Amino acid sequence: MSKDKIKFGHRVEAAIVWALIKALRPFRPETASRIGGAVAGAIGPLIPTSKIADKNLRLAMPELSAAARKKIVKECWQNLGQTAAELVRLGEIPETESETGPGYKLIGWEENVAPALKNGTDGPSIFITGHIANWEITPPSAWAHGVDVGFMYRAASNPLVNEMILRLREANAGRKVTMFPKGAAGARAAYAHMLKGGHLGLLVDQKLDNGVSIPFFGHEAMTMDALASFALKFRCPVFPVHVVRVAPARLHIICEPPMVLPNTGDKTADALALTTTMNQILERWIREKPGAWLWLHRRWPKALYKS
Repeated sequence: MSKDKIKFGHRVEAAIVWALIKALRPFRPETASRIGGAVAGAIGPLIPTSKIADKNLRLAMPELSAAARKKIVKECWQNLGQTAAELVRLGEIPETESETGPGYKLIGWEENVAPALKNGTDGPSIFITGHIANWEITPPSAWAHGVDVGFMYRAASNPLVNEMILRLREANAGRKVTMFPKGAAGARAAYAHMLKGGHLGLLVDQKLDNGVSIPFFGHEAMTMDALASFALKFRCPVFPVHVVRVAPARLHIICEPPMVLPNTGDKTADALALTTTMNQILERWIREKPGAWLWLHRRWPKALYKS
């Protein structure tokens, strides 16, 4: 998009984001995380988007009281603020076994991921995760262990902010990062990447209008079918991975055993079964710590939000 076609509102938003990035850079990762969490936790619940989060919670967990939902919405905003602030200094969050100071701990990699990758020679493989805690830490943790994961992403609606995010990711990594934008072109590029033995990371918890309808928290939800498409085509390891926030800039990355890929001979049934299992895994993670998930987008059909 040419600069003269960028909306004025996008320019203002980008200027604010850039000012925030510059303001956070002098701080240590854990301090930046605390600041981001405090600001977002105070302002976020006042924004109209929080009404969507409350409705999502009523759909997903009708047993929750209004007070419990309010607490989760605040935690959701706090986590989003922490994640955004940590992105500014993500490259300075080290892998460490220490439970003090900034750092991440990779749990289950040696038991669940490394053996499967060795058995599968150089690839391909798929890592699935969701917008839980600081999901941005998952690709760097794989790179640190010699697994060059390329990942699909949904571009921010503001192209200027999107460019800032991409630059931050590459600055933190200290290298060129392989990323595939969501859409037909990105899917083709990801497929070619896997054909060459590449590893692919997928955020699988977003609504996809041209996906498949699969139950999620008891309601049919349009769901990404790329996992099933790629996994059943390549018959490659699929690793469920999610992040648990222990403290500001203190994260645990949980690597689970590879998913069992169905192989009944009925490709459509196998794809539905694998995608259903994927949603069940996501739901389990979210129920374990609801405030860590990004509840701010409409995940279910529009009709459910009118009731």
